[in-house]
Amino acid sequence: MLSLPKPRSVAGQFFLLQLVVVLLLIATAVVALVIQDRNRAIQEARDRSLVAAESFANAPGTAEAMKSDDPTAALQPQAEAVRKKTGVDYVVALSPYGFRWTHPDRDQIGKHVSTSYGQALEGEPHQTTFDSSLGKAVDSTVAVFDEQGNAVGLVTVGVTVAKVTSVVQDQLPVIFAAGGVALLLAAGGSALVSGRLRRQTGGMGPVEMTRMYEHHDAVLHAVREGVLILGADGRLLLVNDEARRLLALPPEAEGRRVTELGLSPSLARLLGSGRAASDKVFLAGDTLLAVNVRPVGPNGGSVATLRDTTELRALAGRADVAGGRLQLLYDASTRIGTTLDIKRTAEELTEVAVPRFADYATVELVESVLQGGEPTEGSTAMRRIAAVGIRDDAPLSPVGTLVRHAPGNPVATGVATGRPVLARHLADSEGWRAQAPERARRVIEFGIHSMITVPLRARGQLLGVVEFWRSQQDPFEQDDLSPAEELAARAAVCIDNARRYTREHNTAVTLQRSLLPSALPELSALEVGHRYLPAQAGVGGDWYDVIPLPGARVALVVGDVVGHGLHAAATMGRLRTAVHNFAALDLPPDELLAHLDDLIARIDQDAAAEGDTEAVTGATCLYAIYDPVSGRCVVARAGHPGPALVSPDGTVTFPDIPVAPPLGVGGGLPVETAVLRLPADSRLVLYTDGLVETRDGDIDAGLRLLSEVLAETHGASLDDTCETVLDTMLPTRPNDDVALLVARTRLLDPDEVAEWHVPDDPAAVPRVRAEATRRLESWGLGETAFTTELIVSELVTNAVRYGKSPISLRLLRDRDSLICEVGDGTSTSPHLRRAAYTDEGGRGLFLVAQLSRRWGTRYTDRGKIIWAEQALDSPVTPDLGDLLMEDL
Repeated sequence: MLSLPKPRSVAGQFFLLQLVVVLLLIATAVVALVIQDRNRAIQEARDRSLVAAESFANAPGTAEAMKSDDPTAALQPQAEAVRKKTGVDYVVALSPYGFRWTHPDRDQIGKHVSTSYGQALEGEPHQTTFDSSLGKAVDSTVAVFDEQGNAVGLVTVGVTVAKVTSVVQDQLPVIFAAGGVALLLAAGGSALVSGRLRRQTGGMGPVEMTRMYEHHDAVLHAVREGVLILGADGRLLLVNDEARRLLALPPEAEGRRVTELGLSPSLARLLGSGRAASDKVFLAGDTLLAVNVRPVGPNGGSVATLRDTTELRALAGRADVAGGRLQLLYDASTRIGTTLDIKRTAEELTEVAVPRFADYATVELVESVLQGGEPTEGSTAMRRIAAVGIRDDAPLSPVGTLVRHAPGNPVATGVATGRPVLARHLADSEGWRAQAPERARRVIEFGIHSMITVPLRARGQLLGVVEFWRSQQDPFEQDDLSPAEELAARAAVCIDNARRYTREHNTAVTLQRSLLPSALPELSALEVGHRYLPAQAGVGGDWYDVIPLPGARVALVVGDVVGHGLHAAATMGRLRTAVHNFAALDLPPDELLAHLDDLIARIDQDAAAEGDTEAVTGATCLYAIYDPVSGRCVVARAGHPGPALVSPDGTVTFPDIPVAPPLGVGGGLPVETAVLRLPADSRLVLYTDGLVETRDGDIDAGLRLLSEVLAETHGASLDDTCETVLDTMLPTRPNDDVALLVARTRLLDPDEVAEWHVPDDPAAVPRVRAEATRRLESWGLGETAFTTELIVSELVTNAVRYGKSPISLRLLRDRDSLICEVGDGTSTSPHLRRAAYTDEGGRGLFLVAQLSRRWGTRYTDRGKIIWAEQALDSPVTPDLGDLLMEDL
């Protein structure tokens, strides 16, 4: 096609263009028709296959044939008859399970079909289009239902698209005829355009053409921009005066190749290539040229323009430097201080500076600043915490080094004056080289040659210093001090904010750690594992506790104060102290939570009266009391997630515990309790909502995951269980703090418990006392018999005299203690008092208090229990005479 003659006249080119347009339209119409015909054929094939399948499926007798003993014998002839009459490729009857009853190829009968037919069994026809060996084909599958509406089989019909009659052949002659008419119209239009152009250009004579050339030549040589016109072979056809001056061309330059004019090789190569170029910069002597090249003409050639940009380039360079510094400072304002971490803030400063401003950057901070303390004035000993560079093998002091800057060092000078210091040539800085001569030698040999040091100051206090180093860039100038100082000033404010946050965070952590239990007691009733994980935002109000109670019982507590910071931690401490105080009164769980609710309400009232806006909102608590004698656990909760219970066989359940409103918003509503019977070796798991509930996750999903993890850790130690639960459920640091308490239950040996029913008769006291003495002898505690007899005698006598039935006595042997419990049916609590010298009685409880390690009263549903606990590790028989005389 390239060798064909090309039309030279405008009319011929116009006709050629119209010819191309008409051919494109014809081709587009043919393609559109073929695509439309293909889509129609596919749709017709789908309709034909579906109609055939529906007709065969709904034909009388099809369902009965499929339910017969030999469906193939009944259906194969009918299927082949339908296939031949309808012109489809195959009609296949299938069992509901996908086995063929009919097929054009009898060898395929009885084989299983792997395609999906579930949609058809549900009553919806299923159609698929696929590529077969005969071309694209369509398959339709429908179900056959009996009178009861049950699917008894399937009918699948396939047909190839090629069997559908094409209509393209009928429409192509019409399209070609329309194209011929269009070409004739285009030829006539071209002839009219050609005559019009001849009439419009035929009136121009030689004078007008000469005048046009003179004007063109005058304009060409008058412009202050060089112009070169080159031929396709790279010869210079025309050059104006400005181009001669800029390129220093000889008078006879026209007609010569650009490679013969003494130009720089790169410029001559660009001009000779004829390819387009925009504002390409070349150096011609002392002149900096901006060159633009544009190809022109059908036979090749190009026009090049030259512009002197020497002064403009200098101005643009200074503007670029200023713009780069402004962009650097803008990036510093957005990238420095994104976190409240001191080390990360220092790293952000170095990352902003390298490599745009410096090749290396290092930051050292005063030691006290790293701990969140106030800066120490006058100290030049600092810890390097950040270092970033274009290479990792620079011989600068590594991160973590304690640097002491000697007097005369530029860093020490900057610290003393509070101003940035420039060491343009490090090799000439005597003070810097004297700091560490060997390291200085290696730094200079490495190629680092220039440095700026700037003190980091905030609120008038020195936080540290930042050093900017250059190795590949030009040495620092005086103009670089201003951006360096601005970078340091912005970073210093962010570092100071991070320092103050670190101080407050450390204070809050210290407060919280002091309020949480440092170590849990060792108990015979329970084995306990626990974990506390603070939130990413800082300390919060989650807490837990294990409180020993009389009678070898144990109280388990988990609570949560919504929020973070000092206020939440302080409120948590107040609640934990209150729980200890209420537990000392041996209150049941429901009463204890009711008292906590009143306490929170009073705290809020006091805060509102003092104008404090930080009221306690969303405080929750779960309180459980476990009795190792009976295995009975009483649980109550106020707005808190319920516990998880792992049975000895590893089954995980979540007992249904009645929930009361959160503390402080209960409004006096009663708190209900639930009683759990825990076999030995059960695990009771208490937790806060941060473990199972996240901002993006559902609490039900968290509970399911917790159940799976607890089931997997069956048989593991409690500490391992806690670690596995936290690692699995909280792979990253959580947004809310988490408290986790896992308790494995134990039951006291029945041989360690002795219980008697006491008749309401003073004569029964000696018998009970004697039986208690015999039980102590069987336990090997004969040395405590005398003291225990006195305690039992006094408590039982008081119960018989002042109480009412039922009266009971129970002795518990628990690790290093012996507990005596006397219960009766009254709720009157005895009080310890000092008897007067003339009183004949009133010294019984005083003796009990002196003989026991501790004693007290707790109330039950049927009365009260007075208990006394003796220490077994150092039993000493007291001198009653001394006690009584001391009392008197």
